Amino acid sequence: MIPAILFIASAAFTVYVVFGYPVLLSLYARLFPKPILKRPGYPRVSIIVPVRNGAGWVEAKIRSLLTSEYPPELLDVLIVSDGSTDGTDELAANYPDSRVALLSLPPGGKAIAINEGLARAKGEIAVLTDVRQEFDPQAIQKLIACFADPSVGVVTGELMICEGNSFEEQQTGLYWRYEKWIRKNLNRIDAMLGATGSICAIRRQLAVPIPPGILLDDVYLPFAIAFQNFRIYFEDEAKAFDLPTSLQSEFWRKVRTQAGVYQIMLHFPGLFWPGNRRFFHFLSHKVGRLLLPFALLLILISSFALRAPYNRIAIGVQAVFYGLALTDRWISERAGIKRVTALIRAFVVLVAAAGCAVVVFFLPAEKLKKLWKETRVERPRKPEAPVLD
Repeated sequence: MIPAILFIASAAFTVYVVFGYPVLLSLYARLFPKPILKRPGYPRVSIIVPVRNGAGWVEAKIRSLLTSEYPPELLDVLIVSDGSTDGTDELAANYPDSRVALLSLPPGGKAIAINEGLARAKGEIAVLTDVRQEFDPQAIQKLIACFADPSVGVVTGELMICEGNSFEEQQTGLYWRYEKWIRKNLNRIDAMLGATGSICAIRRQLAVPIPPGILLDDVYLPFAIAFQNFRIYFEDEAKAFDLPTSLQSEFWRKVRTQAGVYQIMLHFPGLFWPGNRRFFHFLSHKVGRLLLPFALLLILISSFALRAPYNRIAIGVQAVFYGLALTDRWISERAGIKRVTALIRAFVVLVAAAGCAVVVFFLPAEKLKKLWKETRVERPRKPEAPVLD
């Protein structure tokens, strides 16, 4: 009976984390929404772009920001170079617009770059963004309108992923759509669990220093503001655009983000207080994701101890599932089954990344920086390719 109980419990947990919780969340969000007040406003805005070796992107990024539909005299851009060696500093320093400034720092990590940028910013609202993603012209305006509600301390926008060249990239985009669906529902009930680092605005006076070793600045800073009794809001009309990433890049990104969740748990123990409105959602979504690889491992191990014929059925189903994931990279893009295998492979790789995140407990702080891998992207074959919403 014990193997059967372990098998059923682990399988039920997996189904709950992947499907059950998102569906329950969606139903609850429809029944108990908590809208905010939105109104156009024009406070001074400082845009902070931390970057290391972003010469291939920085000029396009600056153009994207300066062409925003926002009063130009109320907008400035601060490029914070974290030890760049590829000409990023020269491009930013020589940009022909007085609203653009460069802050050049020795290599220290993204958290330090953000801290220094916030200390130098002059705007009432600080917008944090990465160098690669371009902004929609109305993005800044849409973000700022949400601060008309005095309860709002953080506003994050929607990252749109372009259509990929391969099924591998498309399944990564599909994962983002799944994540955004969950995020939109969390937003409806005032239970957001972080922000999108590529497009995030904060009330600058609420900012706190980010510890240097933090891997998730876009979760730490919003939570620090949320624990000051301010709301994190997701404005899906404020859009930034990004290119799809390979599964390998997404694997390392997921290792970093899941390792970062362990850090967040240590820095914000209040998340585990049942009176916190994020308690149930943090356990179901964030902690559940961390436990998912161990649940799948327990399903596999317990399968061998089940009674016949259930053991053969369970082992056979898992063998087919993981076999499809393993063989996906050798299956032609033209094969009909590729749609299935690419999705299964993406799921397995991302769950494996969550399992690898436990390295955060074994690596010293200086080596945790190695979890920051360069994200490699490819331009879509069709520049006019639609984005996944």
